[in-house]
Amino acid sequence: MAVNVESYLKISEALKPRQITLVAVSKTKPVADIQELYDLGQRDFGENYVQELAEKQLLLPNDIRWHFIGHLQSNKVKYIAPFVHLIHGVDSYKLLLEIDKQARKVDRVINCLLQVHIAQEETKFGFDEQELLQAMESIHKYKLANELQHIEVTGLMGMASLTDDFEQVRKEFKYLKLLFDQCAGLPGHSNLNTLSMGMSNDYQVAIEEGSNMIRIGSLLFGARQ
Repeated sequence: MAVNVESYLKISEALKPRQITLVAVSKTKPVADIQELYDLGQRDFGENYVQELAEKQLLLPNDIRWHFIGHLQSNKVKYIAPFVHLIHGVDSYKLLLEIDKQARKVDRVINCLLQVHIAQEETKFGFDEQELLQAMESIHKYKLANELQHIEVTGLMGMASLTDDFEQVRKEFKYLKLLFDQCAGLPGHSNLNTLSMGMSNDYQVAIEEGSNMIRIGSLLFGARQ
């Protein structure tokens, strides 16, 4: 299935006045499809696999803002550190330290979102509430000590349960927004500005609950190959 241009234009036009960022999830999709959306004005694209992202980045325009939205292994950070715009799924303190290390090597500051586990499924990655607050406190302490100077935690990300029960989904998004507001009020974290939640099946609920960044794949590109 080719790019659904009508769906893209409808969603992107609806988001513009509300200052919500649309990340087009292009994993497993051909370069030609990404180029087609780029030509329509899309600049934020999300990928799940390091090798695929690194290959596509070489073939596509330099002003694309690449988002890494999958589960990132520490030993693969170095391959995307030179160019990645935002890493969504930082789910451990160890990974954050590795991103800082690799960003320092290429003299960049990499923006990151901490992933919070909000779903009922055990398979989802992420910090729980206590771990999240501890991580935020530690990051602030490191920054005061002039460390972790090459990462910037700019917000939170979460994935709701895969269910048709939208009241459950709403409850999970509401919880993440509460945590986001709580973290934004902590010392040293007034720069938190991104709440990434909502995908093709639940993005409208996510927006209603305060999301300002949504990750849309199948509505734009069709089902995965």
